[in-house]
Amino acid sequence: RTDEPSRLVFRPLESFLVEGSAALRPGQIRRSSLGPVWAWLAREGAVAEIQALEALRTGGPAVDQAVRKVQIAATAAMDQIVSPAGRGDQRALSRIGGPSVVEDLVSIAAVLKNREPLEAFGTRTSSSIRNLNDTQLAAVQSVINLPSLQTPQTLPFTLSLLMQRLASPWQVIRLAVAVAGSDDEIRVAATTYGVAVSMVIHDLSEMVADLRQDIKQGRMDSLSHHLKTIHDGLRGLRAELDIRTESSWGKRLSAIRVDISNTLKSEIEGVPGRVRRLLRPRPDKDIHAGSKLDPTEIDETAALIDFVAICRTYASELAINEVTLRTFSDLQHYTEASTEALVESLRASDSKTRPFRKMQMDTAIRFCDLLFGNDYASLMRKAADVALSGERKSSRTG
Repeated sequence: RTDEPSRLVFRPLESFLVEGSAALRPGQIRRSSLGPVWAWLAREGAVAEIQALEALRTGGPAVDQAVRKVQIAATAAMDQIVSPAGRGDQRALSRIGGPSVVEDLVSIAAVLKNREPLEAFGTRTSSSIRNLNDTQLAAVQSVINLPSLQTPQTLPFTLSLLMQRLASPWQVIRLAVAVAGSDDEIRVAATTYGVAVSMVIHDLSEMVADLRQDIKQGRMDSLSHHLKTIHDGLRGLRAELDIRTESSWGKRLSAIRVDISNTLKSEIEGVPGRVRRLLRPRPDKDIHAGSKLDPTEIDETAALIDFVAICRTYASELAINEVTLRTFSDLQHYTEASTEALVESLRASDSKTRPFRKMQMDTAIRFCDLLFGNDYASLMRKAADVALSGERKSSRTG
């Protein structure tokens, strides 16, 4: 066989697995929980059924039937251990694993128990939904209108499947609004579909954590995507739900905006200093034959300038409007003045200082392209060429 028995049995869970042991939102299961759960099933939860599956050496219907028998036995065992008299068998649960594994046990049972309706929902729902408009919303509601998909245990997984198909996952809240028949948060929260709002808010919070980690590790290429996704999600929640500032959802959204502001503010405010270190005028005595700028620092600073420009696009929703506008203006003023000064320094440069000042000039032109656009950068490039040409002619005449 190409697949391990545990992988075959747990295959319906694949769409909902997440790495790590951090706090989960509804509709997620820790991948790390599968090993301990399988070991418990093989040891006491579904011993005979797993042994029968492991005895098979060929694929086909026999394996499929054996897998389904294990899933049914596993679900029954999990239900029994999780909820005797609604309290849970604590001694039995302790034999399975730690608190996070026990927490996942209910979710694993819910997905395995409703494997077929979840698979049917996934099959009947469009694989890619660019915009959950009224037409798409009606189509989703017709498919999701099954009691087995709408229980408090199963609905988060149904919504997770839907979110994976949405180009903008935050739009899942439109389904909650449609079911509630109102955009009032109290009426939405009173329905089982209110969990969709909590799921979106949790995902936005996780995106902010990812953004913070990317900035910390210098991964600037993904920042634009993170910022746009967070911005669109926050704006969508505010626009399509009447969320009160003092409510639980309102407080969580406020905390996210504060977290974003704190994460971005210090990074944004540090960019002008990096530009000054690269473009500041150096006296001739401080420039040696081997003097040069660090290409890595130039690339990182250019990426940060682009980052500030991107932040400016989303500044209002992310609570960084003032610092972003002020920083971008400072960058423009300093870079413009420095570029003009560097043109003059090229005219006065000699063979020792010229290579370093030209490297500074090339860096300044690159920054101008980001801050002012290609036309201005091209103009400065021509000015630099003229300055170099004039200096060379002067040297030959002398």
